[in-house]
Amino acid sequence: MAALDGLRVLDMTQYEAGTSCTQALAWFGADVVKVEAPEYGDPGRGVGRSANKDYSAYFCAWNANKRSLALNLRSDSGRDLFLKLVPKFDVFVENYGPGVVERLDIGYDVLKAIHPGIIYARIKGFGTTGPYSGFRCMDMVAQAAAGAFSITGEADGPPMMPGPTTGDSGTGVQAAMSILAAYVQKQRTGEGQEIELSMQEAMAYYVRTRAYIGSAWGTKATPRSGNAGGLPPVNIYPCKPFGPNDYIYLMPVNQDHWDGLCAAMDRGDLLIDPRFDNMRDRMANGDALYEEIRSWCSERTKYEAMEAIAAAGVPCSACLDTAELHHDRHLTERGFVHEMDLPVHGRVPMLGFAPRMSESSVAMERPPRLGEHTDEVLGRDLGLRASELAELRDEGVIGDPARFS
Repeated sequence: MAALDGLRVLDMTQYEAGTSCTQALAWFGADVVKVEAPEYGDPGRGVGRSANKDYSAYFCAWNANKRSLALNLRSDSGRDLFLKLVPKFDVFVENYGPGVVERLDIGYDVLKAIHPGIIYARIKGFGTTGPYSGFRCMDMVAQAAAGAFSITGEADGPPMMPGPTTGDSGTGVQAAMSILAAYVQKQRTGEGQEIELSMQEAMAYYVRTRAYIGSAWGTKATPRSGNAGGLPPVNIYPCKPFGPNDYIYLMPVNQDHWDGLCAAMDRGDLLIDPRFDNMRDRMANGDALYEEIRSWCSERTKYEAMEAIAAAGVPCSACLDTAELHHDRHLTERGFVHEMDLPVHGRVPMLGFAPRMSESSVAMERPPRLGEHTDEVLGRDLGLRASELAELRDEGVIGDPARFS
């Protein structure tokens, strides 16, 4: 069975921080119903300057295994339907901007009054209290506020935007973990609760290693180090054919790794070279050591270099680009890459979810079109008949999934 079979989630999220949270729950088997505005839905549907405004690749990345309910919460009838749905669900999740939920009058107190056991999760850029609580936030804003920019970039360059969107998705995973903890607690106490996450605080979790190692308990700033993420020869090295991502990253951090690297390169002479005899010597002669390894890597592709060096027990990887990630033979063989037929996009590779559970399995299902499951959800949960649904649709209270058929 799916681990979260029977758990029902009312998902009022947009873009990525909230949608990553609810998708993680869906991939564990929860029934996730995504509530969207009938006119345009989650604004993430149109991200990426795509000609298609309903079903962008970005939206597909974060909304597989969900159902979509197109409901106008700004109308009295729409809000009334929403409140009738709440008792049918275990969890409510939202990540709208400051004040939106309050203006819709669907805060925790309102939902708790009609469903005392509800688990109500909120994701905000800077939380709901404090001097920054009214500020708007997006992924990279949270990363800047949490120190991630300050530790990214070359030593002599400015702070730099990190690549991964952990300000959003990293917060989302923490929110999902919090929801599961609250659900376990509810099994013991029968009580729901409110959960609040600040993206700034959640992102600070991911920089704590660099913050704790380099900042001396907050008395100085951790410096940037570019790709030299440790003592020499930790670094990236170019490989043929020298394209923009033809590099290997090596992370030999102890003597065994150093011995293995020299063996993989068939350079036993480096082991007896006085310039590289120990860690201190390798630090003092880092530029010369880099050149020795660079010369060896430049005669090989990044995959050839990785397989030779990794086989010797040295931590390393080819620097895969985002295109290669979709087709990597290791990820494909492990079943992490899923081939799916999607509306608009056709047959495409979809990246999966890392957790593997021996007693739980959930197949990946395609992301929903806007309002695709409106009639299904309202008919099954609230018992609305076809004539009532048609009337609500004519009034603009619910969306029309037929426009995508």
